[in-house]
Amino acid sequence: MGIRTKAIFFPLFLTISTLLFSQQKTNTSLFEKEIKKRSTQFSDKPNFNKAQSFYLAKEWDSTLVYTMKQLNVTTNTEELKNYCHLFRGHSFFQKKTLKEAKRELLMVSKTFYFYNRVKMILGTIALEQSKFKDATHYFKEIEHLSTYELYGIKKSNIEHNLGICYLHLKEFDAAEPYLIKSLKLQEEQKDTLGLIGTYGNIASLYYEQYKDQQAIPYFEKAYRLSKTTTDYTAKQNTARNMAVVEENRKNLSQSLVYRKEYEKWRDSLNDQNKIWEVAELEKQFAVKQKQKEVQVLQAENKIKIAERNGFLYSAIVLLVVLAAGVYFYREKVKTNAIITKQKETLDELNATKDKLFSIVSHDLRSSVHALKTSNTKLVDNLENKNLEVLDGLLQNNSAIVNGAYNLLDNLLHWALLQTQQSYFEITSIRLFFIVEQIAYNYKPLMLEKNVDFKNKVSKSDMVYADQESLKIILRNLIDNAIKFSNPDGEIKIYSRNTDDIYCELIVEDSGVGMNENTRLDLLKDSVLLSKKENENTIGTGLGLQLCKSMIKKNKGKFSVKSELGKGTKMIVSLPKTPPNG
Repeated sequence: MGIRTKAIFFPLFLTISTLLFSQQKTNTSLFEKEIKKRSTQFSDKPNFNKAQSFYLAKEWDSTLVYTMKQLNVTTNTEELKNYCHLFRGHSFFQKKTLKEAKRELLMVSKTFYFYNRVKMILGTIALEQSKFKDATHYFKEIEHLSTYELYGIKKSNIEHNLGICYLHLKEFDAAEPYLIKSLKLQEEQKDTLGLIGTYGNIASLYYEQYKDQQAIPYFEKAYRLSKTTTDYTAKQNTARNMAVVEENRKNLSQSLVYRKEYEKWRDSLNDQNKIWEVAELEKQFAVKQKQKEVQVLQAENKIKIAERNGFLYSAIVLLVVLAAGVYFYREKVKTNAIITKQKETLDELNATKDKLFSIVSHDLRSSVHALKTSNTKLVDNLENKNLEVLDGLLQNNSAIVNGAYNLLDNLLHWALLQTQQSYFEITSIRLFFIVEQIAYNYKPLMLEKNVDFKNKVSKSDMVYADQESLKIILRNLIDNAIKFSNPDGEIKIYSRNTDDIYCELIVEDSGVGMNENTRLDLLKDSVLLSKKENENTIGTGLGLQLCKSMIKKNKGKFSVKSELGKGTKMIVSLPKTPPNG
């Protein structure tokens, strides 16, 4: 046979028209019910619940946002991850982002309950990407399953897609039985658009093999069936195929008739939106006409009701006015009370800020002045090459800088805490290792005062707290313990797990201790800073204030045991189970 014009190849058209989830409502409902039933085990995961709701509502962008939030949680089970990757893969698929969809779906475990559905999506993606051998592999794996076992995926879709794959691969003998089986299933389901596409694909199968006598009846069936639909795409494609068939049969006049029909449907498809707009306007006009009739009847009824119940309405209006007056008066009183309370809080915060600035600026000025004086001595002794004095001056400078750094670090965290900008994530923490980590940074300071340090925290003790804030608490308590320890003293940190709710972490030193009044002042729940008592050892008190605030935010408790001259115990009690809320 000579070269001839080809008919429209239906496989890609039909693949698009029979996408994975374009199913009957009952089947879709079956899948949704199964998803809801099997994912109830994750009812305590708010991000997953939101993702599931958006997924079932087909809001793909929101699904992607909340599944990513859930996947960022470190405590996810494999089952929960599988659901998230399925939701994300299907969402990307619907958004036509096939590469991302495939990447997400390949992360789903093969043991996942809905993995057969994952295979169907992967097969459809491969088909869309013209990777027909890959698509065949996926479809063959689920070919034997029923529509019920696939929770809504039609058996005819799998048969049809396998036929399309083999048709593209030019394996016509393999394609034919699948297309025929798909055709029979679609006839049982009375799937008109599916039948049009399948007729076209079977016709293309025979036409590719130059079996015109077998192909043309199917082209004609597709054309006749398209007449019964309102789908302009199906109409124009079948008309164009008939034009090609008649052109190849040298029946140019009839081909021209089909060609004009094809162009008409193509133009109709472009104008469809305008037609819908006109229809909508006509519908709105008819509705408005009806509304006018209803309004006339309503107006007559309103007049009668008003005449009969005028006094009642007046009484109701009067009561509403009185109620509104009482409501607004109470709201005004409530607002004034809130403003007064806010003013008192603001005054208290301003007082704290002023005191904070005063103490911090004094300490920073003292540190800078001490550093300046020390540097002058450093330069003088550098000229004399007095190495022993230089060593002492350098250590002194290091201590001054560390003190100023710790003060500024505490000031920053205190400010973040007061403005509610600090980030808290309560997780399970093993106390021994975090104590070991923080104490390691203070070994040089301990060596300088020849302080003996012991970490006696049990390696099995766990608490629930925010890790970063716990580090800040430990840094400040260890720093205080070193500061108040005598040379050749001892610092030990240990845990006490005798309570059902809390695990206690104790930082104990053998230093100068404190009297009872000072101990009680430290425990006061006040935003004001503690007073200075000794310029050589006592700082701003901001570090301890910061510790108390962070312990409170971690749902913990703080206490102090101390005697003057006999050392101090700083006791931090933290929850052993995740706090509620």
